[in-house]
Amino acid sequence: MKIPSQTKPAIWGAVGGAIALAVVGFSWGGWSTAASSERLAKLRAENAVVAALSPICVSNFQNQPNADAALSELKKISSWSQGDFIAKGGWATMIGSTSPDSAVAKACAERLGMPKT
Repeated sequence: MKIPSQTKPAIWGAVGGAIALAVVGFSWGGWSTAASSERLAKLRAENAVVAALSPICVSNFQNQPNADAALSELKKISSWSQGDFIAKGGWATMIGSTSPDSAVAKACAERLGMPKT
């Protein structure tokens, strides 16, 4: 089969256009692969769980008998270690769980460190 000589530039133009379309679509067009969509969905789900559980952690912390002393001790600790303090205290261990969630503990420490308005 003979291809006319005028078709070759059109084919190369179509190939180049397809490549340019893919680059623009994935870079600026908002297209995504299944793997990146799955990763983003997992991240959003984890953030939603932390946002839902951190108020429970704060409530557990504030409802303990020596909450004021524990809060002043928490504020003396560096911000890097506050999540560990909350986790070791057991306030970030939710009902039905055997171990504390480090992300919940960190979010709880951040909420407790905020000034009351």
